Amino acid sequence: MPKLVLASSSPYRQALLNRLQLSFECLSPDIDESPIPGEPPEQLVKRLSVAKAMALATSYPHHLIIGSDQVAVHEGGILAKPGNYDAAFQQLRSQSGKRVTFLTGIALLNSKTGDIDVDLVSTDVVFRQLSDEEIADYLKKDMPYDCAGSFKSESLGITLFKGLYSSDPTALVGLPLIRLGKMLRDILNV
Repeated sequence: MPKLVLASSSPYRQALLNRLQLSFECLSPDIDESPIPGEPPEQLVKRLSVAKAMALATSYPHHLIIGSDQVAVHEGGILAKPGNYDAAFQQLRSQSGKRVTFLTGIALLNSKTGDIDVDLVSTDVVFRQLSDEEIADYLKKDMPYDCAGSFKSESLGITLFKGLYSSDPTALVGLPLIRLGKMLRDILNV
């Protein structure tokens, strides 16, 4: 099997990929992640997933390179990572009792052949009605300021939900392992 590279600096994606018990290297791709004006969120995450994988192709010419990107879509807009308590509080307050869609792009590049497989996994999260006290308590405990949507579903954030709907629950954390597993099997013909 060709060596595997994860084009990401995300500790969440690294932890997920470790679940597959495969040896891999990890390197942050240096790309501009700005959306193109008018670009639909589905196209954005696919484009950025490919760009992340392609950014490492020259440095890793005989590897399988994984790129992934995620956005949260709420009421027609993209939610950014909050960065701080106040922004996270406002995000969670606006999501309370509502459905938010998380779009996770995944790309697997064979840098030797140039073949690339790209897909998108959608996850819908339905939030419970949250009081301001619940939101404040949660944020103080989990501090999800580097997470789109202002929660960590793999941690205490799961308690904020009424429901979660996806064909691949790991996509919500940032790397859809079910889909990645299929891509790896397809590219390796196993």
